[in-house]
Amino acid sequence: MKILANDGISQAGIEALEAAGYTVLTDKVGQEDLIDTINNDNIEILLVRSATTARKDMIDACPNLKMIGRGGVGMDNIDVQYGRDNGKLVINTPGASSQSVAELVMGHMFSISRSLNDSYKNIEGGDFKTLKKKYGKGVELRGKKLLIVGFGRIGQSVAAYALGCGMDVIAVDMVTNAREIYLELGNGITVTTSITPTASMMDMIADADYISLHVPKQDDGSAVIGATEFAAMKDGVRIINAARGGVIDEDAIIAALDSGKVASIALDVFENEPNPRADLLSHEKIACTPHIGAATVEAQTRIGTELAETIISHFGQR
Repeated sequence: MKILANDGISQAGIEALEAAGYTVLTDKVGQEDLIDTINNDNIEILLVRSATTARKDMIDACPNLKMIGRGGVGMDNIDVQYGRDNGKLVINTPGASSQSVAELVMGHMFSISRSLNDSYKNIEGGDFKTLKKKYGKGVELRGKKLLIVGFGRIGQSVAAYALGCGMDVIAVDMVTNAREIYLELGNGITVTTSITPTASMMDMIADADYISLHVPKQDDGSAVIGATEFAAMKDGVRIINAARGGVIDEDAIIAALDSGKVASIALDVFENEPNPRADLLSHEKIACTPHIGAATVEAQTRIGTELAETIISHFGQR
């Protein structure tokens, strides 16, 4: 049984699959050649991350394809329901990258609190006196209120890190049951607390010093945060988006930053990936990373292992 891991898979995942009798191909195939490759090479399982898409036309054109697996959380690059309706197993790995994404969010939170991104860009000039004056109004995280929008696995992991930094955490989610948050503090110390999200973002948004987004791209393409939501925020709020491009209206981002409503924002995702808008990349109040939330050795190992376990569990040893 042949597997095409078109956007790569960890060595741990490859070894587990090969030990179970599967053939794993990792040579990248261009999107325009994907259908022919799947059919000509008798590929039965396609594994992707965010670069490769699996749409209706590909699903229709590849009748022997049995499974599409997404190494990661978001599945907006796959026509999920159509695939399932046509007998394909379509899965993702929702838990494998939670910690890595949460740590990137925390890194961005520290960064935009102290203008690390912009100060790094300007330090080569050597005018420390001017730079210290420009960047001398940083803020601390401890004691600040963080609003987490979307309180699934990643949101809860962010909550644990933020609580460990002394932040007050509130959350918004469509499901409003209480969640147990486990803080692993090191030295074998674990603390457990509970956070109950509310369903209304607008009821909470004015209280937040920081906002972190962990929601999928909306089916209708609308933004979760646009001009209306920015207007309701407190002045000087800081925002992190490591969810999906388009969750925040990018025109509204620029307007909110330029007006002073938003102090700074961090973006790991963009509407037009992999070619984001130049005014976002160059803005002195925006810290950018190239969609690397799950790009750690540990997360990729967990993702590969989870995909392998799911494949072997469903299709068996070969």
